[in-house]
Amino acid sequence: MIPWPQRQTLPASAEALRDEVRDFLAAHPPAPAADIRARSWMGFDADFSRALGQRGWVGLSLPREYGGAGGSAFERFVVLEELLAAGAPVSAHWIADRQSAPLLLRYGSESLRQELLPRICAGEVYFCIGMSEPGAGSDLASVSTRATRNDQGWLLNGSKLWTTNADRCHYMIALVRTSGQHGDRQQGLSQMLVDLSLPGITVRPIRDLAGDAHFNEVFFDNVQLTEEALIGAEGDGWQQVTAELAFERSGPERIMSSIALLECWCAWLRRSGGGSADRRALGELASRLAVLRSMSLAITAQLEQGESPVIPAALVKDLGTGFEQDIPDTLADVIGRHDDAFADEELMRTLAYTAMVCPIYSLRGGTREILRGLIARGMGLR
Repeated sequence: MIPWPQRQTLPASAEALRDEVRDFLAAHPPAPAADIRARSWMGFDADFSRALGQRGWVGLSLPREYGGAGGSAFERFVVLEELLAAGAPVSAHWIADRQSAPLLLRYGSESLRQELLPRICAGEVYFCIGMSEPGAGSDLASVSTRATRNDQGWLLNGSKLWTTNADRCHYMIALVRTSGQHGDRQQGLSQMLVDLSLPGITVRPIRDLAGDAHFNEVFFDNVQLTEEALIGAEGDGWQQVTAELAFERSGPERIMSSIALLECWCAWLRRSGGGSADRRALGELASRLAVLRSMSLAITAQLEQGESPVIPAALVKDLGTGFEQDIPDTLADVIGRHDDAFADEELMRTLAYTAMVCPIYSLRGGTREILRGLIARGMGLR
């Protein structure tokens, strides 16, 4: 059995932030149209990220000596939950705040912490993740991008794929091979900090079905990195990236990607009244959301204690993305029973957008197959 953390409620100090965030959002309102708000943590707005940074809500749980607010993981949970519920455009700072900053805090050199963490907390510097590669599918351990040591530091060659916001970010933290061969799996992997303005880097956007181009492929052609680009110890990249994924897989963004559609449908129900099928669908979705939120909060408590709950986070991500994908599927069936719903253009646009993009929910952050393999090992079944 997977040991599961105890049920957790939000401390009063964290709940007290909720009204502050709502007041901030009233002064910095997200886009009025639900189909735009549905992009939320894929929506890029540098000015909005800097405004959040000024309030101390980027890097909220980082130490004050590095520009953070010294807050708790619970306070950060409340801020994220409110931003996502409102469909705020948080993509610019999202990766840096969620996982790059904690990674640098734990494994980066002191000079990197002093240089980068205050700028992350100010919402002024943005990071992307260099994990996936062409031809590797979801097999993260089969990366072949290589950093070779030379007299100036490291020479980087290879490519990364599906890298969100690489065309707009300042840095990438890349998982690369620094020793051994392609077939050595987890051995010989390291993490590198890559300044994306360096010569030899080419970034090509990939346009999705909705017409957005947040995904990118990134090519490295003899990119010279300094010695300090190595994060942590050489060869420890697999252990570091595994710990990093606990941050990526457990937060409220893994259960709220379709929340703008759900809110838009609820607004239509309040106007139209709906029927028994609508009430049944709403009750089922609301109950699943409540359970997943409780699970995510329990993992937040573990993160607050400095733990790395990799297996529980994988379970939340698997169940959460299934829930996110079920929302457009369920609502397409329910809405289809109401001829008058088709007259609500905003609802139909939001449904169409969410239905187009929801397949990626179970790809980003690890596919179902990868997650269930982790869970099976955690249960002693593999």
